[in-house]
Amino acid sequence: MSAQQAETEESLAPKSKRPSDSAFKQQRLPAWQPVLTARTVLPTFFVIGVLFIPIGVVLLHLSNTANEKIIDYTNCKPVNSTISCAVFLENNPGGKCTCTQNFTLDKDYNGNVYMYYGLTNFYQNHRRYVKSRDDEQLLGHLSQTPNSDCSPFDYNPETQQPIAPCGAIANSLFNDTLSLSQGGVPITLLKTGIAWPSDKRVKFRNPEGNLQEALKGFSKPLFWQKELYDLDRENPENNGFQNEDLIVWMRTAALPSFRKLYRRLNQTDEKYSKGLKAGEYTLTIDYYYPVVSFDGTKRMILSTTSVLGGKNPFLGIAYIVVGAICITLGLALLFIHMRCSRSSNMEMINVNPHTQYS
Repeated sequence: MSAQQAETEESLAPKSKRPSDSAFKQQRLPAWQPVLTARTVLPTFFVIGVLFIPIGVVLLHLSNTANEKIIDYTNCKPVNSTISCAVFLENNPGGKCTCTQNFTLDKDYNGNVYMYYGLTNFYQNHRRYVKSRDDEQLLGHLSQTPNSDCSPFDYNPETQQPIAPCGAIANSLFNDTLSLSQGGVPITLLKTGIAWPSDKRVKFRNPEGNLQEALKGFSKPLFWQKELYDLDRENPENNGFQNEDLIVWMRTAALPSFRKLYRRLNQTDEKYSKGLKAGEYTLTIDYYYPVVSFDGTKRMILSTTSVLGGKNPFLGIAYIVVGAICITLGLALLFIHMRCSRSSNMEMINVNPHTQYS
């Protein structure tokens, strides 16, 4: 038989499904299995507890160094009006309502000061909501056929034009206007520098050329009051898909109660270079965003930052709770071990050559 015929027969022979005779595939690799004993488990519980509780206290203290003021304006009322803006919008969809709320800062807010808006009972984590976007469109690649995930917010039902940006996320963009003043003098708040730089650089881009010309043949989202190319008249570079309010909103929240960065204090102004002084302030709200339909609430948050960022006691509390649980379990297991080991030793002492087998 020639070598060529042998190779042909070998190629035609059925291939074996038997795994190769290697230590990995035959499960002969050396293994180590820890034997849990009281001498190893109990010290571990106590060490974790002793380490975690001080760490939690430090984290909680650092979190508390950040100042925070929360103003719930869900039911704010316009001047000389008996009905709230929430009720007004419910009776006049798409309308505008302006109201003010006075508040007091009890202490100086030194350092960087940020303004957030907060929503409750808004489920941005719903699967269909999260998918309802067109990432190619957000990159500036406009098409007359939006991604099917955007449905039913892909075409304008009246003009049949494709919507840009399409989808439920963009359509529900938070559009209240919040502004601060002190003694009737407006406080400058910056609209830029609030989005993640990586998002603005990588995930959101405007089409080439004139933005308004590029958006001809496209419709704005149904819920929006302004066109995409006219979201920020003061900063033209902050328009289109690179508008930072849009970028912040498109990063969906994991929980139904959340806050998102809205503005930051302009600290190039000499009066506010060190932050906000304690005193009386006025929050003015152009109230557009309806929340009554889903039993939600709206709030404005003024906050400074600490070494850990914004005020958030969760991490410190979590460390303290885990440390306390470990010490409690350690004490309980130590007590059980001492009681059970003592009785076992006594039984061994009472065993003698004449002890009967049970």
